[in-house]
Amino acid sequence: MTPAPEEATGNQSSWDTLLPDLPKGPLCRYRRKASFNWKQMAVFLDGEGIIQLKNRIFSALESDPLFAHHPGEDLCREKYQELTFLRCKRLFEYDFLTLQEVVENPLKILCLVNCLGMYDWSPSLQYLLHCGVFAGPILSASKRFADFLKQIYKMEVFGCFALTELSHGTNTKGIRTTATFDPSTQEFIIHTPDFEAAKFWVGNMGKHATHAVVYAQLYTPDGQCHGLHSFIVQIRDTKSLLPVPGVMVGDIGMKLGQNGLDNGFAMFHNVRIPKENILNIAGDVTPEGKYLSSVKDVKEHFRAALGSLSTGRIFIMAASITNLKLALSIAIRFSAARCQFGPTDDEEIPVLEYQMQQWRLLPYLAAAYALDYFCKSLLENFVEFYAGVLTKQRSQRQVDLGREIHALCAAGKPLISWTAQQAVQECREACGGHGYLAMNRLGEIRNDNDPNCTYEGDNNVLLQQTSNYLMSWMNCIRDKAPFESPSGTINVLQDYHHILGWKFTANSVEDCMDSSVPLAAYKWLVCYLLQESDLKLSKERQSGRSDFEAKNNCQVVMLQVNNLVNLFRMPFWSSATG
Repeated sequence: MTPAPEEATGNQSSWDTLLPDLPKGPLCRYRRKASFNWKQMAVFLDGEGIIQLKNRIFSALESDPLFAHHPGEDLCREKYQELTFLRCKRLFEYDFLTLQEVVENPLKILCLVNCLGMYDWSPSLQYLLHCGVFAGPILSASKRFADFLKQIYKMEVFGCFALTELSHGTNTKGIRTTATFDPSTQEFIIHTPDFEAAKFWVGNMGKHATHAVVYAQLYTPDGQCHGLHSFIVQIRDTKSLLPVPGVMVGDIGMKLGQNGLDNGFAMFHNVRIPKENILNIAGDVTPEGKYLSSVKDVKEHFRAALGSLSTGRIFIMAASITNLKLALSIAIRFSAARCQFGPTDDEEIPVLEYQMQQWRLLPYLAAAYALDYFCKSLLENFVEFYAGVLTKQRSQRQVDLGREIHALCAAGKPLISWTAQQAVQECREACGGHGYLAMNRLGEIRNDNDPNCTYEGDNNVLLQQTSNYLMSWMNCIRDKAPFESPSGTINVLQDYHHILGWKFTANSVEDCMDSSVPLAAYKWLVCYLLQESDLKLSKERQSGRSDFEAKNNCQVVMLQVNNLVNLFRMPFWSSATG
């Protein structure tokens, strides 16, 4: 899916058709200095198909009055949410992508969401939550939902993904909504035991969703709990949008950003749904009430039930990268046009010429390219895994790939969302007082990016999940047993003992400019910190502390540091080592 170099070959006229010349203005002097053809580079990075899709999307939005921006207009939240829903509905009418196009090149769905997000994240997220996060787990389940999926893609129903509760977010095992099977009526009874178990923060639920994928603890008639499962539950009438009997649903109120998106809450009072509404990804129930599951391992069962979270995290990474690109484009262009001071009183130079300004902005520009590549390559890995889910593969490789993708997503989301958060703030400050003007969008971008650090898993907690994944290989490492991961991201640890014996041999700055030098340093640092983490954890356990206490005492000192180092390793590993 990553474009091959030959895609960037072509003549200037074809590039000019695909990418018209930029308008004349104060940036021309810098653009003329470029040492490469920017159009050729764009085709190399994205490929012609993605660029054509971008052109189609931007052209449609620019010419549609419904998407017109009105600078200075301050819509109330209710009007903004109403406008967001109308815009989301219009996106279905445009039908920018067919299912066949997505199958042939999944990067196109990433492109669509990001292009819409550049315009406004509220309709983009509303569209993604319905078509991807809500429809995704339904698509992964039984073929019996084929007709319902048609309703979803025609927007005859509107959906949301209801996992988080008021008192439980990251700790998904603590979810307390229940789904009890009643064999006498062949129904599940969805129930919220108290207000703290109310579904909360659910995007699209506040005003518009008619159906929800609800996560609940499944109970069979014998009173046994079989863990977290997902169910399709209708929450509103499809015509009137009034709540259905037994459901209390509403909007949670004003947020720091993304206020066009209607985040909501819901409580269920013994709401009955047909037996067929269980999304039988991880398990099912017989008509007599006996629980069935092809996944016997408890941990694997839990991963199967929550597999769709990786999808969301990949899209959050992509959204953060888009925010990073937007902020950098604004700040770097401003820096190229804004003149301050100079070698003489009569000559001022662009602030981009100052070393400090370059030092503040250009490392983030480099990060944008590297992280964009990582996100796209991770999506390719996920598509392979998802194909296995759809074809019901149960091989060990499929299990290992799922674990690896989960660890990469748990590492990548914090790295990318935090990088974007820091970069947007730096861009805001780098633009001086003008950066504080709302019309320049930097404040809006900062606020819209902020939740990326929290939803679909708190960043600090996600880092610990990647730590646990790395630590899980220590038995193999100690025993010098052979091991590898499907995508190869932990294969460097095969040389763990050898790497720990390395010495730093570079003697000059010139030596360090060889990419093999910092790469070797990273390998050593990862192995060293993994060793230190393992030793500290072992000492904590030997002192009589429980596994929970031991891990808690190691969080800040070693395990999180280990993760941060590993984060920088993961995105570039395959490309750096060939």
